Amino acid sequence: MPLSTSRAIQQVCYNTFVSAATPVGGRSNILIVDDDEGVTVTFARMLELEGYIVRTAKSAEIGLHEVHLKRPDAIILDLRMPLVDGLGFLRCFRSEESHQAVPVTIVTGDYFLDDRVAAEVRALGANLKFKPLWLG
Repeated sequence: MPLSTSRAIQQVCYNTFVSAATPVGGRSNILIVDDDEGVTVTFARMLELEGYIVRTAKSAEIGLHEVHLKRPDAIILDLRMPLVDGLGFLRCFRSEESHQAVPVTIVTGDYFLDDRVAAEVRALGANLKFKPLWLG
């Protein structure tokens, strides 16, 4: 992985998780929801090297199931996924009062994102980053 890619991922991770609550054991529990296995593996490896406990889900449905098994301290979420997209996940996730303060960063390659979608993402309290990360 090019160094610039690694630094970009580290920057997204820092921006996302700097406000995440640190659990009693001192390690934050991060959930990555993305249907692209390459992205999921890359983020998971980087976060694990930084000391995070990482869980992954390859769909919004699996991600919502994981959330109910154990509430994450922060989430990295893909916007474009089949069936239920990242925005659908975010709406469901934020509908529960206990999930309002959990930091979420949506990572997408969609540079032509509709302004209404971007506004809703922000209104739901999520950060928005664009892939490839080393370009933005």
